[in-house]
Amino acid sequence: MSDTVIAEEIKIPKRLDTEEVQMVLEHVKSLLEQEDHAQDENLQKYILHLHPADIAYILESLPKEERLQVWELVNSQYDGDILLEVDDWVREDLIASMNREDLLAATETLDADELADLAPDLPAEIVAEVQKGLTERERSQLLEAMGYEEGTVGAIMDFDMVRVREDITLEVVLRYLRRLDYMPDHTDQIFIIDRQEHLLGTLSLADLLVNDPERNVRDFMNTDFFSLSPEEEDTVATSAFERYDLVSAPVVDKENRLIGRVTINEVVDVMREDSQEQDLARAGLEEEDMFASTEKAVRNRTPWLLINLCTASTASFIAAQFEGTVGKIVILAFLMSIVAGIGGNSGNQTLTLVIRAIAMGRISSKSLWTMLKRETWVTMLVGLTGSILASFFAWLVSGSYKIALVMVIAMICNMIIGAALGVIIPLLQYKFDRDPAVGSSVLLTFATDALGFFIFLGLASLFLL
Repeated sequence: MSDTVIAEEIKIPKRLDTEEVQMVLEHVKSLLEQEDHAQDENLQKYILHLHPADIAYILESLPKEERLQVWELVNSQYDGDILLEVDDWVREDLIASMNREDLLAATETLDADELADLAPDLPAEIVAEVQKGLTERERSQLLEAMGYEEGTVGAIMDFDMVRVREDITLEVVLRYLRRLDYMPDHTDQIFIIDRQEHLLGTLSLADLLVNDPERNVRDFMNTDFFSLSPEEEDTVATSAFERYDLVSAPVVDKENRLIGRVTINEVVDVMREDSQEQDLARAGLEEEDMFASTEKAVRNRTPWLLINLCTASTASFIAAQFEGTVGKIVILAFLMSIVAGIGGNSGNQTLTLVIRAIAMGRISSKSLWTMLKRETWVTMLVGLTGSILASFFAWLVSGSYKIALVMVIAMICNMIIGAALGVIIPLLQYKFDRDPAVGSSVLLTFATDALGFFIFLGLASLFLL
């Protein structure tokens, strides 16, 4: 059966689940391996009806050469949507491969907020050219959106929303909605404004549909609504959407004028990006193309590896100062890694909890003492159980109850130190406006290794020699 027939028979849906996306990706890879004249035609037919988000996933999963080959075959009407979906490191490659006409065609259909998302990666002359085709209102919205810093509510808000006055009937609102060409995505509520565009309240679609159409909007208007400021961090929005189960939320300026809204799709993207950044930051990495050149990958990974080398060398130097103790009681060389490892694991548990709490806005530097007390008590209770088991193991392999006792004390002390540092390190970074996740794990591991060796071997020198 030919690949063309396969593509026609599968009839790939516009939206796919994870398993289906993986199947599509594998088939695209198999088509790319072919070298016959029909390869491009088969590929184009296969990806023709895919959702832009699924195409973006495929492009991110391919090496650069194959990525650009597939990109050339994508339906051009989806170019702008796909550029919005792909990660930054892929977007740069795709934009660099496009000529002026392709870029203009991809961006001219985008809304002002979407164009603002792409603007930092687009050539300045393309942005200027696209602005010429915008209405005065759209141009004003674009400039406003580009004026907000990345990581703020203003940077993720959109301007496409339904607004009405309070002194009209529900029937008038329904007629107005029927005349619209389309309903803005994720419209769960209509915003009620006055003539100066001050936000007075919201009207849910449920109330609009089930109530008497002859009644006025003000009769069903909700004045106890949640709103956002464009200067707030986008994490404020993610916390609120999670807490209140929101689908959309209005964005107002200092005079309470409605200037935009934030929707659940943007919030989900922010949460995903923050999660990915934190995962990478804990290992001291920045986002990179998995198929990037070796040189670029080395530049990204080397700095923190060198820092880790220095910290590991420091821990080894501390252990070397107790060479005499280890030389007389060789079993200590095997046991000290347990003390250091358990302290690091305990600290990383606390570290993960604190970083997440900071990201959700649940704690701050003022919570330091409370967090320290809680984590100290939790660690002491957990550490007591773990250290008893470890000491029993130490007694079995050494036959010495003194070594077992030293093991108990050293483990509990190092676990408490790890937990304390798991609170202090991210809070200090947060206080000085640094990402709490960046390098925290590396610093914590250094401290628990170095202090674990020092405490265990120091106690052994005092009580066993």
